[in-house]
Amino acid sequence: MSKPMIASRRRFLRNSALAGSALMAADLPLFAFNGSPNEKVVLGVMGTNSRGEYLASLFAGIPNVEVGAICDVDANVLARTIAVIEKKTGKKPKAFTDIRKMLESKDIDALVAAPPDHWHAPATLLAVKAGKHVYVEKPCSHNPAEGEMLVKAAAKYNKLIQMGNQRRSFPGVQQAMQALKDGVIGRPYFAKGWYTNNRESIGTGKPVAVPAHLDYELWQGPAPRRPYKDNLIHYNWHWFWNWGTGEALNNGTHELDVMRWGLGVSFPTKVVSAGGRYHFSDDWETPDTQTITYEFPNNTAITWESRSCNIYPVEGSTRGVTFYGTKGTLVIPGGDDYRIHDEKGKLVREVKSNVGQIQATTVGMGETLDALHLINFVDSIRGKATLASPITEGQISTLLPQLGNIAWRTGSELICDPKSGHILNNPAAMKLWARDYEKGWQPSV
Repeated sequence: MSKPMIASRRRFLRNSALAGSALMAADLPLFAFNGSPNEKVVLGVMGTNSRGEYLASLFAGIPNVEVGAICDVDANVLARTIAVIEKKTGKKPKAFTDIRKMLESKDIDALVAAPPDHWHAPATLLAVKAGKHVYVEKPCSHNPAEGEMLVKAAAKYNKLIQMGNQRRSFPGVQQAMQALKDGVIGRPYFAKGWYTNNRESIGTGKPVAVPAHLDYELWQGPAPRRPYKDNLIHYNWHWFWNWGTGEALNNGTHELDVMRWGLGVSFPTKVVSAGGRYHFSDDWETPDTQTITYEFPNNTAITWESRSCNIYPVEGSTRGVTFYGTKGTLVIPGGDDYRIHDEKGKLVREVKSNVGQIQATTVGMGETLDALHLINFVDSIRGKATLASPITEGQISTLLPQLGNIAWRTGSELICDPKSGHILNNPAAMKLWARDYEKGWQPSV
């Protein structure tokens, strides 16, 4: 764990007692830390090798929240995360390998789902059926059909499902969105988002024996079975279509969510994508370089660009979004700050976050900011807040990069129904709307 993350965590815990004044200074609602001892929320966390352990530790630091159980298919990861939570809270969470067993626990109020992408929707569906609320990491689904199932399930079982697109809870980003709505740059009609990194080659994997500490059968779960290779787990699964969704959903979901929020759009009318695996020749299946362009019914458009293997920044930042309007430009360079330029490009306003500056690591944006989205989730369970990113929103923001990947994989321009996002008159593309599942693992509402 990086030093900035540790320092951020310590600051978060130290400042909890002063949260009321801090939140007022940030113009945040006072409900955020107002839970009473009778409103404890007990969580079970699934998938804790990286982001999941970070989320578990963050949740464990929120007053009146207990991380009561940890579920992971890697025995080493499971033991490590339990030790982290026990050290932080003084209480040892229960250990589970199988998510289905953990969800049988009557003590758990909600699931925090952070396993590989192919597990996000199936785990969420299992949880709401078991009477649990769900905080699911982005992307909320592996394919569009699963996203639609989540929306139906939330309504059917009357459970909260919040996706981990945490910028929805960033106060500076919220302020920027309101400024756009108020016409600070006139009518915003085009948005550009980007993500850059310097990821190394994953090489050519060799079939090897599954490590004794890993339950590879449960790790694959709903996905059709593939042989275990030495370059797959714990991270490189992102770049294989059978389990992952590529950089477009791994990171692009965040920027696309903010861009469609700022433009006030939902489903597109047209989607095109270009790119490829350009930098290395290895097992990586998804694009390492990709552009996706969308057109929307309200005469607006979005372009998202990713460079997984060339970290040269845009607008001075490795990720972010820019909105272009009839009277100026608004830039959000990756975190919670933003700036406004007039129609001649002159900087006229620069706003720094009242909550804290971004402290990005490989697992998050820094606890000061990330915790706000988690607090919103638990206080929504308590009935003291409204979800910042309900699944009805998360599903659309996940669908956008999924459509981009479908356009790229089929090499076709997608024409979509603006009421549902469904692809029109393109049978080859609609075949990728859903996926095949391992026998006995088919998810349902």
